[in-house]
Amino acid sequence: MKTKCLIIDDEPLARDLMRNHIEKLDNFEIVAECGDAMKALQVLQSQPVDLMFMDIQMPQITGIEFLKTLKNPPKVIITTAYREYALEGFELDVVDFLLKPITFERFLKSVNKFHQLTQVNGAGGNFFTEPASREDSFIYVKENKRVIKLLLSEILYIEGLSEYVKIYTENKRIVTKTSMTNMEEKLPSDVFLRIHKSYIVSLNKIEAFTSCSIEINNKELPIGRSYKSRVSQVLHAGGSVMAN
Repeated sequence: MKTKCLIIDDEPLARDLMRNHIEKLDNFEIVAECGDAMKALQVLQSQPVDLMFMDIQMPQITGIEFLKTLKNPPKVIITTAYREYALEGFELDVVDFLLKPITFERFLKSVNKFHQLTQVNGAGGNFFTEPASREDSFIYVKENKRVIKLLLSEILYIEGLSEYVKIYTENKRIVTKTSMTNMEEKLPSDVFLRIHKSYIVSLNKIEAFTSCSIEINNKELPIGRSYKSRVSQVLHAGGSVMAN
């Protein structure tokens, strides 16, 4: 099943941009587009919605005021040109706050954040048929002009390359423009571990290790000095084996 999205914005061009972003993702479906909160309320009362992309400054009632009136709102990503509303939005437990003009890269980061929240909460988004299991968990990554759905269970390790990262699986390598820090934030910390400024590994894919390196898929990856204590703690609950 697809994630059902509702776009709420009184600016037609803003709705067009958000529609174009959403339509690039296979697992998302736009159920309606509304120019004000009152029309959005009618949609919410008539059909299920998993995620709202909502502007703040709109006629009749603001997006923040509208959100406060909803008893059981869907997940919300705020889209606005006004940075000063960010704090109030996050106090209402929104997924993310997108500042216009919204680039596709920034939009994709919000989608991945929504994905992580549905995984943790086990609700909404239709990303997971079994929220307690990580087998079907995935992230979206952009390579050139394609948006790729990548199962977390496929990832062997990730290598940082300046402004890009290279994601290794058994069958392919994906190069995407992002930072290692962003990748680390996207990935569940109980499955993936940063072992070096240039490497993140899947704990499930480790074949062997020493005090200085980890082996995955016959590739030896170095353990950075500043990461050694954390790696030792994760792999050996105290690191007796990995200690110098």
